[in-house]
Amino acid sequence: MILLFDGVCNLCNSAVDVILKKAQEDDFKLVALQSEEGQQLLKKFELPLEINTVVLIQNNQVFSESDAVIEICKHLKTPWSWLTVFKLLPKSWRDNLYRFVANNRYKWFGKRTSCRSF
Repeated sequence: MILLFDGVCNLCNSAVDVILKKAQEDDFKLVALQSEEGQQLLKKFELPLEINTVVLIQNNQVFSESDAVIEICKHLKTPWSWLTVFKLLPKSWRDNLYRFVANNRYKWFGKRTSCRSF
């Protein structure tokens, strides 16, 4: 699985830290959206280069916004895996909440001066 994330976002980087600690296995390849590799993957999967969401690529299937978060949680240890229960909510509600947080993440959590790399 490839996880594309905002490499300068403090919230996103904190989420990546949780994923690294709580993943059931070494399932995730982490790639910053802003990196050359990230940009190439966005092109390959015909996604906008200025995308404003987390993207999970799993078996050539692309997940974004709340669907990506839920898919990621499926691969985390409990209690994090329990967050998949949010799949029961309508996608429009989940995505609206996701977009609200995404659109305010820099204001609430700040951003780094340089992109995180692995």
